[in-house]
Amino acid sequence: MRTLELATRHAPHLVALRRSLHEVPEIGLHLPVTQQMVLDALEGLGLEVTTGRSLSSVVAVLRGAAVTPGEGPVVLLRGDMDGLPVTEDLDVPYRSRHDGQMHACGHDLHTAALVGAARILSEMREELAGDVVFMFQPAEEGPGGAAPMIAEGLLEAAGRPVDAAYALHVSSSEYPLGQWFATPGAMMAAVDAVTIEVRGNGGHGSEPHRALDPVPALCEIVLALQVMVTRTFDAFDSVVLTVGRISAGTKDNIIPDTAELVATLRTFSPETHAKAVAAIERVAAGVASAHGLTAEVGFSESYPATVNDDDEYALAVQTVVDMFGEERFSEMPHPEMGSEDMSFVMEKVPGAYLFVSACPAEDYKSAPDNHSPRAVFDDSVVPDAAAWLAEVARRRLARQD
Repeated sequence: MRTLELATRHAPHLVALRRSLHEVPEIGLHLPVTQQMVLDALEGLGLEVTTGRSLSSVVAVLRGAAVTPGEGPVVLLRGDMDGLPVTEDLDVPYRSRHDGQMHACGHDLHTAALVGAARILSEMREELAGDVVFMFQPAEEGPGGAAPMIAEGLLEAAGRPVDAAYALHVSSSEYPLGQWFATPGAMMAAVDAVTIEVRGNGGHGSEPHRALDPVPALCEIVLALQVMVTRTFDAFDSVVLTVGRISAGTKDNIIPDTAELVATLRTFSPETHAKAVAAIERVAAGVASAHGLTAEVGFSESYPATVNDDDEYALAVQTVVDMFGEERFSEMPHPEMGSEDMSFVMEKVPGAYLFVSACPAEDYKSAPDNHSPRAVFDDSVVPDAAAWLAEVARRRLARQD
């Protein structure tokens, strides 16, 4: 298969790029060093390249030569570029040189693989029956780069709408090295940030009867929310509510006026999401009222659910099987409760999102997970990922709908 052959030829350069990216992780929407490295890597490929106005994104369009210009489908391939605020705890020669920042989720591999796909497909331009949009995206780890890229015209970058979109994500654990895995339909959850502020009346710690203490009420709300989830929702319609922070007070002998929690809510469908929002509001108000207090609840939607389109998923999986063998793909037993802002693209364009393991450890089930300061990603996955991205794009462009 030509895409694999070309990926093998480009592998040394792609691995070198991945390691260079790993040394200089950047966080958020503005990644000037990473952006320039991507621009340098794409130079000379004959792509139409634009950069973001409000973020350090890169969008590159490859025009296929097997159709009349402006005709044929458009396929989007995406790679996220940002790192995490994690201090790396690995002794490798390409260790992060940016203090407190690390490519702990493998986005350096994604970026190098997408550069590889651009190089492969540029060499196959004469065979391509349409155009390819390469989406190099900042801020997947937050606050989110896909939505602003869409607002800046990503999905019309080729001059006509994108017809299909594909992305992948590497894993540092759970599956053996080189194993691809995914599930049809809902792949990853929607996530909301939830805040609950309980309001009372502060006072002296020696006289709690003269105050309205919000702290015990907030603690009761935390427990009541966990019971609410298990007693309101079907166990097969997953809802995860995690309280990540509780804050109140300034001193041990002062009853504060307010107490606050911050949580994440993860759901897979709009119906379940609406039901969960109403239940959280009801529980918070009810428990606070029982104590003579009030509660204010706020929700901030982060990312919607990532949902694989049936047809695009079938093509993506078949491409893996044809390239690497049937034994290299596993269907996940259930969706992932994590979230992903590729979901903004896949809300508007049918697409597919797959995982591939880059875990080098024999004991992959106990290996450090993504986001760990000790997460290790094997370079051998980079050319495979580049080849898959290129091949799935080539096949989708050749398909006549």
